[in-house]
Amino acid sequence: MSELKYVILRERPELKDEAAEWFHKNWGVPKEAYLECMDDYLSGGTEYGWYVCLAGDKIVGGLGVIENDFHDRKDLAPNVCAVYTDEEYRSKGIAGKLLNLVVEDMKAHGISPLYLVTDHTSFYERYGWEYFCQAQGDGEPEPTRVYIHR
Repeated sequence: MSELKYVILRERPELKDEAAEWFHKNWGVPKEAYLECMDDYLSGGTEYGWYVCLAGDKIVGGLGVIENDFHDRKDLAPNVCAVYTDEEYRSKGIAGKLLNLVVEDMKAHGISPLYLVTDHTSFYERYGWEYFCQAQGDGEPEPTRVYIHR
């Protein structure tokens, strides 16, 4: 297996198109939506960043930070979003390292706390996240869990 590298998109802006395609493929959100957020980040319009894990030159994990992750609690911002690791790379600590990276990077830019919407009930606690409240997801029939990292 290739060595894993963790990258903040500003360090490797040439990965933008590939990263937007990778997130689109895994989440079904239009690639253009990712490109718009990434362009805003890369141009300095926001500090809400994008982070990927590379195995060689292939993206195998990633996450981003956006204002709100499609829920009714607009006061809970920013939100870590699109946390994903390719199936064959799971259980190798990739998501945890990405979560730690995003927390450290956002704190370095004076951004804390962070929020995260999830259906998981025990994964994020391993990385210092705490259950915070419920929020109603846009178009979702049931409320979803919101976590906070302070």
